[in-house]
Amino acid sequence: MSSRVRYDSGMTRSKIAISLPKDQLVRVHREVRAGRADSVSGYIARVLEEEERRQSLRALLRDLIEQHGEPAAEDIKWAERALPARRG
Repeated sequence: MSSRVRYDSGMTRSKIAISLPKDQLVRVHREVRAGRADSVSGYIARVLEEEERRQSLRALLRDLIEQHGEPAAEDIKWAERALPARRG
């Protein structure tokens, strides 16, 4: 399965108008032309979904730290060795 989330045109939608700085709009159109997004709406929906996922993960992390405390230094070192580096 592709890591790229595709905009589901079957979901309930509402039409809105937004204003973006010109450089952001250029970027969105570039993503659509390159095939990394189906449409401007699809691109924006995907970015919002990614942000919701990040917020959900942050909340989970806060809950885990609250329940179990901060990770120990040795745990962080283990994770740095065991997990692949993040790609920018």
